[in-house]
Amino acid sequence: MSNQQTELHWLKLESLDQIQGIKERSKENPVLIFKHSTSCSISRTMLDRFARNWKQEEMNDMKVFCLDLLKHRDVSNQIEIEFDVEHESPQVILIENEQAVYDRSHLSIDYRDLLTYSRNNSAKN
Repeated sequence: MSNQQTELHWLKLESLDQIQGIKERSKENPVLIFKHSTSCSISRTMLDRFARNWKQEEMNDMKVFCLDLLKHRDVSNQIEIEFDVEHESPQVILIENEQAVYDRSHLSIDYRDLLTYSRNNSAKN
C-alpha cells in the first residue's frame, strides 16, 4: 500500500490560478486532472482503483492534479468553462495543448484505457 502512495505524484489543484499553469504545462506534456468528491463512495472507489494501477514510468512526464470538489467547487466550475467539459464526479480529464482531449467519469474511469489512449496519441505526434 505504501508503494502505491510513492508512485502517485499527485499535485493538489486548489486555486483558480493553477488552471492557467495547467494549460501552459500541457503545451509540453499531458496533464491529467482527477476530480474527486470526498463524500462519494463511487469517487473513493475509482480513486483507489486508479491509484492501485498507476505506474508513473508508463505515463512518462504526465502530471496528475487531484481536485477535492467539496473544498474547491469554484475550481471545478472554471475547469468546465476553460476546457468545455461538463462537470461530473468522479472524473478524469486529460489536457494536451491547452485542450481537453479525453474525459471519463464514474465507472468509465480506467487506467488501462487512459494508458492506451495516451500511447496511441503520443505515437501520432
